[in-house]
Amino acid sequence: MSGGDADLRLAVTGAGGRMGREVIEAAADREGVAVAVAVNRTPTDPVAGVAVEGADRLDELLAAAEPDALVDFTGPESAVAYAEACADAGVPMVTGTTGFADAQLAGLRAASEAVPVLKASNFARGVAALRRAVREAAAALPGYDVELTETHHNAKRDAPSGTAKSILGDVESVRDDLDERVHGREGDAPREAGEIGVHARRAGDVTGEHEVLFAGNRESIELTHRAGDRGVFAEGALDAADWLADRDPGWYGFGDVLDADGGDAGQ
Repeated sequence: MSGGDADLRLAVTGAGGRMGREVIEAAADREGVAVAVAVNRTPTDPVAGVAVEGADRLDELLAAAEPDALVDFTGPESAVAYAEACADAGVPMVTGTTGFADAQLAGLRAASEAVPVLKASNFARGVAALRRAVREAAAALPGYDVELTETHHNAKRDAPSGTAKSILGDVESVRDDLDERVHGREGDAPREAGEIGVHARRAGDVTGEHEVLFAGNRESIELTHRAGDRGVFAEGALDAADWLADRDPGWYGFGDVLDADGGDAGQ
């Protein structure tokens, strides 16, 4: 543990995972930010000089360290448990975990009655810009066919990605004629009215790519975002934690952070 004099003191869950490590390393590189608590489902070697404890000690560690916010990139079940621990300890929570079932989302929202909880499917500012562009394009191109393709590394569990689901929601919010998500196609499968095609690819170590295709009237438009590495997500999560630390209890999104910076983005 470290960072007693830092302006922003964090707890990080899933510290032994890909994104947990990225968050800790990004915090080490950012002035005024320190990781006071780092936990993993099983203890692991220190990350960027920060000791990693077992997640079963999170309650006591939060009580002792009193961090300003907790950053979580784990799994739905563990994220809900960590949200409950944050609610008990009075610690704001930022989570980039995806793949929640409705009941699990309800657990997160219950925690937000006691502490501020910020949930986002993606912390890249470029994705926020993509989502805004997608909403504008969908509204400006009535009747055009829409297909979404996302690509991630071969270890990603949920498909389609949380970001893809958010983008699909953006399209559907302005195109009420599109009400059926078709996941892949096989055999005799001509496009039907009301469909949005959804395609999830898993390969290699791809960090994340999302492409939205609009096609009709003898033309096509493609809007694409590619993440070069996971650091962009970690940086965004730190921005979110810094913004969330002094907020009132409630339910927030990354768009709230960007709006405070003068931007305009989806949640």
